[in-house]
Amino acid sequence: MQPYQQWNGQLLVALDGTEYFKSQKIHCECCSSRTHKNGSVTYFHQAILPVIVSPTQPQVIALAPELITPQDGHEKQDCEVAAAKRWISRYANRFHPQSLTLLGDDLYSHQPLCEHCLSYQLSFIFTCLSESHAALYDWLGYLEANGEVKTLEQVQWNKRTKEIYRYRYINQIPLRDTQPALLVNWCELTLVRESDGKVLYSNAFVTDHLLTPETVSQGVRAGRSRWKTENENHNVLKTKGYHLEHNFGHGQHHLASCLLTLNLLAFLFHTVLHLVDESYQQIRLKRGTRNGFFQDILALTKYLWFESWQQLLDFMLSDSPPAQTADSS
Repeated sequence: MQPYQQWNGQLLVALDGTEYFKSQKIHCECCSSRTHKNGSVTYFHQAILPVIVSPTQPQVIALAPELITPQDGHEKQDCEVAAAKRWISRYANRFHPQSLTLLGDDLYSHQPLCEHCLSYQLSFIFTCLSESHAALYDWLGYLEANGEVKTLEQVQWNKRTKEIYRYRYINQIPLRDTQPALLVNWCELTLVRESDGKVLYSNAFVTDHLLTPETVSQGVRAGRSRWKTENENHNVLKTKGYHLEHNFGHGQHHLASCLLTLNLLAFLFHTVLHLVDESYQQIRLKRGTRNGFFQDILALTKYLWFESWQQLLDFMLSDSPPAQTADSS
């Protein structure tokens, strides 16, 4: 896990919800629902799929999901924020105190969830948009007018293009206007291409990490790695051979969520093998895409018998017929 640890020794865990089943006909008591203007109803399953991410690592490491599903004793439909709180309550104690920083989009950067993170000794870096945090940005305007918002500028080369990283940041600013208001640290990055002044990226975050000239760029870099949960997790699971949104079987209660969990376990094992197993690394390098690798396994196991997965991988690397034992012959 060392390559995934950040400048402060913590791991980054990105939280993000995704839909893995949808139908206007098939549904069960564990489905969420959405009623449309024409009166039709769409039933769906969602889950938060947490992953360990790093700005420097191409792979993400899947953690246990949290299902977004009707909860006993609750009249309101379950939501992503409520599921995130349950995940924190259930799994935070499996990690050492102050060893995780949670990442999330603007949906997460509100006081109840931030306080929930801190109560379990978890840090956070959440996206913070002006549209949903009017009070905080009013404070920013006032403090900036008084010269209290700090700035930092860094220049980096991206191939032959010079890019300017412009940071604004301040510590201990109220997250909301009602009291008691949690004091958070705010930072913003505007990335500009020097040659034509084009803005390549702009985003802002709130965090409990202290922001200094030495840490603000690292904190923003960590916050930006949240996108990996979309590209390296959701997108891979949906389009690279795992078919996350395929209806493998819905059932009457928990079959859909059980199959989701098995799919995530397969993805986790493949990631671990990619990180630590030499033969798996070689065959993935040789075959290329996940889809191609899965198709090869499907074709080979349809016509040939292998004693073990290792024998299958050895065969794929050597192209020699698998050795047959007396029993198999």
